[in-house]
Amino acid sequence: MVVVDITRSMNAEDYQLNGQPISRLEFTKRSLRDLIGLLPCQSKLGLGVFTERRSTILFEPIEICSGYSELDKVIASLDWRMAWAADSRIANGLLNTIQQLATKDMSLIFITDGQEAPPINSRYRTDFADIKGKIKGFIIGAGDLQPVAIPKFDNKGQRIGVYGPEDVPHRSSFGESDLNPEKVEGYDPRNAPFGKHAAIGNEHQSALNEAYLQQLANETNLNYHRLQSSELLSDAIQKSELGSAANLNTDIRAYYVSLVLLLLLAIFI
Repeated sequence: MVVVDITRSMNAEDYQLNGQPISRLEFTKRSLRDLIGLLPCQSKLGLGVFTERRSTILFEPIEICSGYSELDKVIASLDWRMAWAADSRIANGLLNTIQQLATKDMSLIFITDGQEAPPINSRYRTDFADIKGKIKGFIIGAGDLQPVAIPKFDNKGQRIGVYGPEDVPHRSSFGESDLNPEKVEGYDPRNAPFGKHAAIGNEHQSALNEAYLQQLANETNLNYHRLQSSELLSDAIQKSELGSAANLNTDIRAYYVSLVLLLLLAIFI
């Protein structure tokens, strides 16, 4: 089961294709479309999307060769406009995804850039203890390590620039503060536990948060892989323990037809 992050930071353009920048989401889609051509027949792939705090499964795994056309079309149609909320609680979304799949015979490929929005409050870290090791799979990190701007769109989906510092929260203001009260200007334990002034930061820019994703992979007992090409992704998946050996019926008529053609050719020679 492949689950793709469709939150707005995935629109950041830090991949290159034919010398032109493309977004993380677009590169992810192209990589997945290539992947279904690289995996062996009898492999099965399903698709889901993540935003806010949970994932939605679009369809359960189907065989990639007989379902190639359908898979290709659905992957190509993935869009950030499918998101039902603007938040990006990645740890919560990963937990929700694993809980959905834990009772099913399938593994997980969770693709994200690792940017929590709003930033996570360390007092309220997601606890994976109950589901650690219950499912095999990968967390796939999308993006580059250098921060880039996040494209901004209007309510008609038209690009109108990039997000600025005033457009996004730079720290969590949920629950109890995880800050040292002595270092918070305007601190009030009841009315202003995070201070009386807005935080200043660089959350309006985005980079692959690789260290955070590696931490999540360790907490869930998943593997981590950085998305750089479809070939490397396919190689990592096929060398992992996600697949299993099986005896399958296969069509070998082509071999006999080829032999007959060679024998006919030998007659004339």
